[in-house]
Amino acid sequence: MKKLILFVLLPFFAKGQDEALIFPLQGQHVHASSIVELPNGDLLVAWFQGSGERTADDVKIMGARRTGKSWSAPFVLADTPFLPDCNPVLFLNHKKQLHLVWIAVQANRWEQSILKILKSKDHEPNWVWQDNILLKPAEEFAVEVEQKLKSLPPLNHGWAEYAPKYDDLIITAAQDPVKRSTGWMTRIKPLLLPDQKILLPLYSDGFNFSMMALSEDDGETWLPSLPLVGRGPIQPALVLKKDGSIAAFLRDSGDSPNQVHYSESKDGGYTWSASRKIKIPTAASVEALHLPDGRWIMVLNDQENSRHRLSLYVSQDEGINWERKKILEETARGSFSYPSLIPSSDGHLHLTYSYHLDGKNKSIKYRKIKL
Repeated sequence: MKKLILFVLLPFFAKGQDEALIFPLQGQHVHASSIVELPNGDLLVAWFQGSGERTADDVKIMGARRTGKSWSAPFVLADTPFLPDCNPVLFLNHKKQLHLVWIAVQANRWEQSILKILKSKDHEPNWVWQDNILLKPAEEFAVEVEQKLKSLPPLNHGWAEYAPKYDDLIITAAQDPVKRSTGWMTRIKPLLLPDQKILLPLYSDGFNFSMMALSEDDGETWLPSLPLVGRGPIQPALVLKKDGSIAAFLRDSGDSPNQVHYSESKDGGYTWSASRKIKIPTAASVEALHLPDGRWIMVLNDQENSRHRLSLYVSQDEGINWERKKILEETARGSFSYPSLIPSSDGHLHLTYSYHLDGKNKSIKYRKIKL
């Protein structure tokens, strides 16, 4: 059986792969990379790096650029003095202008994070404009949260008579205009739609669900969508379907079993169905991509409670069914997570992810997957 499986996988990957650590293994914490291909074919990768995550005020957004086959030495892309900077996302808008969005973590709490954005006049990058993305979800946010949570099956297990009710706490929090306006965080690349529209995926560790920042002017201004509600759907990865609807695949931060969440929007990303779990386990962030030939690709840690294995899945039917095509990394002494996945201009895939060995030696790994 093993020989047969290898034979089936061979045509998908036999043309070779280009892979490398972007910088040598080192002791600082490096995590949550994002990759973009620039118009001249160079690659730019961002990640956060420092003594820790939200509790370490020395955390910066770092970057490296690949020209040809060589990666530059890491350099600082963004640094908010005295605050941790985390979860960078690089993207080109419709005009091919380079953008960097990320979070500055106030009070060392995820739920106090501020969304920040930089725009470059070229692709060096030379930043010419910086701002905060400030969102003000209205009262309809609270209405949507209550309606969607009540549409889900009752959550009975794990709650004693005297314990607080999860749904009730979230519904109450959604009624607070301060709570629903703060703490939204980046992680996955945006989805570019026609007519200068951009959907930037966001999530909240306070609410434990997601939302989109919507731009109808190519990233100049942003408004909030209604929330993508469920019990733990965070860090959405967006894929455009043939019929114009949008699929979201999300990390599970709710009750067990830990499985990929799915939600769908039929109005351009403004409203979302209550998330439901699909039968694919996951222990961390999920990435997804729509290929020109119609296949969908998903990269994730396909174990419920471990980041020791990173796998690539393929769907031939727009996410209804998935088949694991490749184990990208697997070792009990490592953690391989938070993938960033984009198509390359030559028809292949660019992939980066956190590459941690023994909890001490860390880097960001790059792979070019030739389909």
